[in-house]
Amino acid sequence: MSPLPVPTVAGAADWVDEHLGHLHSDDVVSPSTRFRGTQAVADAALASLDIAGYARRRNEVLPESQRGATALSPYIRHGLLSLPQVSAAVANAPSKDHQKFRDELMWQEYARHVYARLGSRNSEALRFEPARVSADVDASDPWDRSMACMDATVGELEGDGWLVNQTRMWMASQWTVRHGADWRDGEDRFFTHLLDGSRAANRLGWQWTIGAGTGKSYGFSRWQVEKRAPELCVGCSRRDDCPIEEWPAEKTLARVDDDQRLDRDADPEATAGPVDTITSGEAEVVWLTAESLGDHDPALAAHPDQPVVFVFDEPLLARLKLSSKRLVFLAERLGELAETRTVEVHLGDPATVLAGRALATTFTPVPKARRLRAELDVVDLHPWPWLVRPSSGPISSFSAWRRGR
Repeated sequence: MSPLPVPTVAGAADWVDEHLGHLHSDDVVSPSTRFRGTQAVADAALASLDIAGYARRRNEVLPESQRGATALSPYIRHGLLSLPQVSAAVANAPSKDHQKFRDELMWQEYARHVYARLGSRNSEALRFEPARVSADVDASDPWDRSMACMDATVGELEGDGWLVNQTRMWMASQWTVRHGADWRDGEDRFFTHLLDGSRAANRLGWQWTIGAGTGKSYGFSRWQVEKRAPELCVGCSRRDDCPIEEWPAEKTLARVDDDQRLDRDADPEATAGPVDTITSGEAEVVWLTAESLGDHDPALAAHPDQPVVFVFDEPLLARLKLSSKRLVFLAERLGELAETRTVEVHLGDPATVLAGRALATTFTPVPKARRLRAELDVVDLHPWPWLVRPSSGPISSFSAWRRGR
């Protein structure tokens, strides 16, 4: 199968429009100046990282100048920055801020552990199932944009492809806790647009917000908006008729049968991948995935003279119909990498495209990557850069995971 022309950083949007135009859900627009998919931008963001005041300001929404969120998550999600790198960069931060930021990094790691162990089972309620509502309610849009808080947050989601954690919780709660719509549909909407969208952190965040993980949901109301983004309420056309004026009614969630894997992993080595590189032959190319695109990817760094191959998974993308900004982000990184390495870019089924080639790659804690590695000729498998290596202990909650690791 012949490779596609390699994108350039400057021409990434046009490249996506030409070669992937049938696979995304919107019109291709110029990439956001806020989030560019390059190692250079990721490295600059890490170099300038200052989390002083993070504990106090991490939940602030507006004005943007008061936000404490670091906005590193798109780069972490795609491996341009690793969790150990980011953790090391804040080692000398004020103690309170360091602890709170470390907790957020650990949550990201916990989400990866849950996904690596459970796979697509995390698309089902882990412990408690929110009540479903009638079809006529589901047919309307849960994010009522007549409310300034929803209009602003939906606009940021669809525009920048990034949200602070506080507004992610607002939107998830509004979708399911207040409106009663299926959380999986809302999570899919997030996944379509978020540059850091992953089935690990994205799904787990929704589950915990709506109570599927703990049995207690996050109750979004006007109080949170006035506390975290007061200007939205001041300018809202619904300020005298606010649909979220009061706390939402408490709801009883139905307990679901426990998955025994929440308590114990029978094969933690398979979940975590190798501790050391496993080599069985000489690699022909380095296979990069969307989780491991950074210069410090172990397989990439270990083979500086080998060509690199990346496959846009056409069957998967045809089903997902992501926003074009997510594809542009990936294309920018591939274009940047091609400035210093020989890069092949393909469109098709990865199992078919990569068949018969001796591959070096980095273990990726994603179920499909595991299946592909079993089908392909991976002769050089490198360890994933875990912040905390998975163990056999419980993952039924964040606190249980931290105690048992």
